Order: sequence, then structure tokens, then C-alpha cells
Amino acid sequence: MALGWVWPHPLGLPLSRKIGSGAPALGKPTRCATQQQREQLEVAASLHQHGPMSFSEATTRGVHVQVESAFDPERSSPEQNRWFFLYTVTISNQGAETVRLISRHWIITDGAGHVEEVKGPGVVGEQPILEPGQSFQYTSGCPLPTSFGFMRGTYQMVVQGGESFDAQIADFELSEPYSVN
Repeated sequence: MALGWVWPHPLGLPLSRKIGSGAPALGKPTRCATQQQREQLEVAASLHQHGPMSFSEATTRGVHVQVESAFDPERSSPEQNRWFFLYTVTISNQGAETVRLISRHWIITDGAGHVEEVKGPGVVGEQPILEPGQSFQYTSGCPLPTSFGFMRGTYQMVVQGGESFDAQIADFELSEPYSVN
């Protein structure tokens, strides 16, 4: 079964914000056409307010990547072997150089050991440029055919001079609460 998870947002819309060097403020989605879509995004975002079920972080060349994941029971159908997970990624430029996120590479492993790799340009339809002290945050989702799994990966970054490097995304767990792994 192919995972087919490449969604800019679990509701089909990007939810992202660029955060300046000051304290992060709650932002509105960058694209949102209707009041119903805004309400759906707020429901999805509220899942993260109840606390992450998994947390990971890694820093590569001053690019700090933090991920929080949570199970989404509203979009899951365990009786149909479909579990849906949300994850929020915050990418912070803690270095001295301006960087741009060019592409992503995810390695997704479900509970049966099936590995799926997903590669593509940018994140949520964007290739954010982060000056020193800036952050970019987005929420996306991943369906799995099992009640648990793991994700890890890299973001391909480029500095102003054209040099590229891979910023690591540390392993994080996708797990239905109370499931036996």
C-alpha cells in the first residue's frame, strides 16, 4: 500500500508562518479561502495544543529543526487500517548565514517495517528563506496503514554563496495513544 501522504496540510491547505527573531506569535494560515477551512485548520492546530506525543530536534550548521507529532483521531479509521498523524515542524536559523530550504527528503517507516521515501521541492509549497534569527513553521500530516511508525529525513538547504548542505530531521514517532507497539 503506497502511503500517498504528500499533503501540504492535513486538510489540503498549507498552515505555515515565518517567525521573526522576536518571540513567536500565533499566526494565521498563509492561505485560507473560506471560514469553514479556517475553522478546520483551527481544529487541526488545536490537536497540538494538547501536547505532542513525540518530539525531536537536531541542529546542522546552525539550522535547528524541531518536530512535534500527534495522532489525529478525526482523520483516522482504524477499522480500515488507516491512522493519521499531524506533525508541526519549526525550522530556525541559529547560524550566521542566510539559508534557503530547497527540498525535502522524508523516510517513513510504518509498524510493519515498510519504508517509504518521499522527496520533493520545498515544504507546503514554499522554499522559505531564513535570515539569521528567523524561523519558519508548518504543519502537515502522514497517514499510515499501522497504528505506529517513525519519520526522519533531511531538508536540502543552500546558503547565499550557493553552497548546499543537508539539515537533519531527527527521528520522531507516530503513534496512536494507548496502542501497543
